[in-house]
Amino acid sequence: MRADTLGVVLAGGLARRMGGGDKPLRMLAGRPMLAHVVERLAPQVAAVAINANGDPARFAGFGLPVVPDGMADYPGPLAGVLAALDFAAERRGGDIAWVVSVPGDSPLIPLDLVARLHAARAEAGVPLACARSGGFAHPPVGLWPVALREALREALLSGERKIDRWTARHGCAEAEWPTTPHDPFFNANTPEDLAEAERLLRGSASATR
Repeated sequence: MRADTLGVVLAGGLARRMGGGDKPLRMLAGRPMLAHVVERLAPQVAAVAINANGDPARFAGFGLPVVPDGMADYPGPLAGVLAALDFAAERRGGDIAWVVSVPGDSPLIPLDLVARLHAARAEAGVPLACARSGGFAHPPVGLWPVALREALREALLSGERKIDRWTARHGCAEAEWPTTPHDPFFNANTPEDLAEAERLLRGSASATR
């Protein structure tokens, strides 16, 4: 567990391919998908927050702080990351220097995610890190220093919306994970994906028995 790191679940997407609504609250193996994400992330960090807009009461059952975007018009995941960086700086008493972000539709995130992102960043000597698997980077699965929050705010105010373009300016390491027996960054974007995620979760549970 990293005592200097806050975990944030990015749960603010519009879920158009799911028919609208809160995708992380869709049921998966008898629980909201968000519950699976939090269960895997929480042991790795000092605390977990949810980034979401609208009425926070819909997440009340998780007992976690809900941090809305501080910018209007839903400018995307970077705004959620900035909200988490501001939350860490202003409400955690200065003890949190890092934020790790994960999407709310990725219920299979690895249990060594935070440690390996930190290790990749330190080895490369750069301020940022993101996950990679199957030949693809996953920019929303990232490690962000609180020290860069004003730089991120300035970029967003200037119209920046692409995560990888912004991180490339500052230096971003990539930590690679294998895709066997499954891709740990599989995300459930459609009802069919949700069914596949349930199959993968059941397979993971059987493998650990």
